[in-house]
Amino acid sequence: MTDDAVDPNRPVNDRTHAMTSRDVTISTVADPVSFSSAQVPALVAAAGERASVRFLELFASVIRNPHTRRAYSRAVADFLAWCADCEVTSLQAVRSLHVATWIEGQILKCSTPTVKQQLAAIRHLFDWSVVGQIVPLNLAASVRGPAHSVRKGKTPVLDPVEARALLDSIDVSTPIGLRDRALIALMIYSFGRIGAALAMRVEDVFVQNRRLWLRLREKGGKQHEMPCHHTLDEYIHAYLDGTGIADDLKVPLFRTIGRGTSRLTRTALPQANAYAMVRRRAVAAGIETRIGNHSFRATGITAYLKNGGTLENAAAMANHASTRTTQLYDRRRDDISLDEVERIRV
Repeated sequence: MTDDAVDPNRPVNDRTHAMTSRDVTISTVADPVSFSSAQVPALVAAAGERASVRFLELFASVIRNPHTRRAYSRAVADFLAWCADCEVTSLQAVRSLHVATWIEGQILKCSTPTVKQQLAAIRHLFDWSVVGQIVPLNLAASVRGPAHSVRKGKTPVLDPVEARALLDSIDVSTPIGLRDRALIALMIYSFGRIGAALAMRVEDVFVQNRRLWLRLREKGGKQHEMPCHHTLDEYIHAYLDGTGIADDLKVPLFRTIGRGTSRLTRTALPQANAYAMVRRRAVAAGIETRIGNHSFRATGITAYLKNGGTLENAAAMANHASTRTTQLYDRRRDDISLDEVERIRV
């Protein structure tokens, strides 16, 4: 065990049915979800062994992103459990009306993006089942999800002064302090996602043209390289030199801390632990904004644009396929809105 360890135990759907195929286990980095030959939803099992195998293959072989896999598996399990409670007998007995009714119920409980994701998961399940000749039609395809239009993201951002205060508040006399400062700075100055940062190995920090560079593996398997900001260069060098991991090229760059040792292990830092660290550091720095891991990506992009950076270059640095995505992280209009609100003198 380490100080940063995450409990991997999590209950799975208890509507199970025995089948004869071999077990398949689906694991994600921070939230394992296991489906075995004895653990498939009852409606899938009732459709036969081929349907059960097809169901397991969807999550074990087709959906590669661990976060998508986790979200889709929960949505599908919840929907099929609801159908079983409504006395639907098998996957083939599910109708568009069942999907539409369940989605209507979810709209009352969940945010619109979550409901749209849940509907996408159900559609994906039936698409895969149609291809596998388990069901004749994708009955979820005709169900419309809730309308949703976004021009600005919801991710909380920090003012540059707050971001600097957060970095300066970290005690870097210990390995954990050096690690935390380097991780937060990497997300701010490289616009990197937390998943890409935690997936880095030591070899992904390299020298090119007499400058330190980073290699990030972003969503969709896209590899992205960019030079380090001089402040980030300083923090990463301090982290590598202070912890003595610079020559250990094949192991994770950001790792857990061994319990009772205050030394880095060889285990990658889980994303949930990185979030807990960010919240702890923010509280210690007196920051009241409820920031998370993604806040630093938005903070870095907004600060870059405020200082004369272009939207096109910001999109390239953030590895966005479209500048429309980058605009969701641009919070410069927040300052304008605040100034205008103060004009209301009553």
